[in-house]
Amino acid sequence: MINYKTYLIFLFGSLAVSIGLQMLLPFPYGLIAALAIFIVFPLFLRNRAMKRMGGMGSDSGVGGGGFFGQNQGVKYICLACNNRYKGGTCPRCGSKMKRADF
Repeated sequence: MINYKTYLIFLFGSLAVSIGLQMLLPFPYGLIAALAIFIVFPLFLRNRAMKRMGGMGSDSGVGGGGFFGQNQGVKYICLACNNRYKGGTCPRCGSKMKRADF
């Protein structure tokens, strides 16, 4: 999770950059640039925090990382013999009829 000190640094940095852009650019362009900065910086911070937690922002697979724990994969239960397994067909009876067990 991102700490408040880093968040405040980014917040005041984005405020300073947006005020500077409003001073340099004419009225509508400066305002549009300032709004874009206030939209982009929080998205950047959120993406960085999610990568640290191992969530959806990282390249660790299907996501669900930090809060829900590591993804263990889907296990199946055979509808014919009630065996629990991973994969396509049941190793005990060879049936392809199955239901997902999370």
